[in-house]
Amino acid sequence: MATAENTADVKRLFDTGAHFAQVKSRRHPSMKPYLVGAKGRQEIFDLVKTEAQLEAAKTVLGALAKEGKTILFVGGKVEIAALVKAAALSIGAPYVATRWLGGTISNWQEIKKRVDRLAELTAPDAAITLAKQHTKLELVMIDREKKRLMERLDGITTLTKKPDALLIVDTKHEKHAVKEAKDAGIPIISIMSSDCDLAEATYPIVANDSSRETVKLVLGELTDSFKNGQTA
Repeated sequence: MATAENTADVKRLFDTGAHFAQVKSRRHPSMKPYLVGAKGRQEIFDLVKTEAQLEAAKTVLGALAKEGKTILFVGGKVEIAALVKAAALSIGAPYVATRWLGGTISNWQEIKKRVDRLAELTAPDAAITLAKQHTKLELVMIDREKKRLMERLDGITTLTKKPDALLIVDTKHEKHAVKEAKDAGIPIISIMSSDCDLAEATYPIVANDSSRETVKLVLGELTDSFKNGQTA
């Protein structure tokens, strides 16, 4: 039987539209136990189960923070990218809020070279040093290189090693990040809708992963738990 507290917990999710899953034709078989019916063609999540998953993920985030672990936030869908970036910045975490750069995990040493190169080009005294060493044409080429690296590496310039965990919004959309993380044995915490494979997340949170309000709420609670873990 649901308690008043449980009802309140579920209501905050419900109010953001977290209960709206995909249409039945797009449902991944692994999601069936987390659905309680449909409204028209759109299926509905059991938010009691979602709330339990969210609480488990918050506990994990707090523990990772306490241990000083690095969480890489990933979510490049247009409707939620800015939220992913903001959540990561709120705890000083690296993020990928655009297209996943292949090799970010699987070929980390090469990516690290690019990160180091960008740091070299954006150092406080870089402009003066480079001006002394290069011609005007070379400086134009170097500036193009810097802009290209900034665009591709935005969000991971503070990453000094492979992340200890990934926090992903929509594992189906971020399939390349999922594969690299799983191949490397890195745990995944994920907000995922019913078109995703539940097995792709170590700590799944089944909810409407296209709703800005849902994603904002869940990311906010997860980052709050991380902050609490840092100060515990």
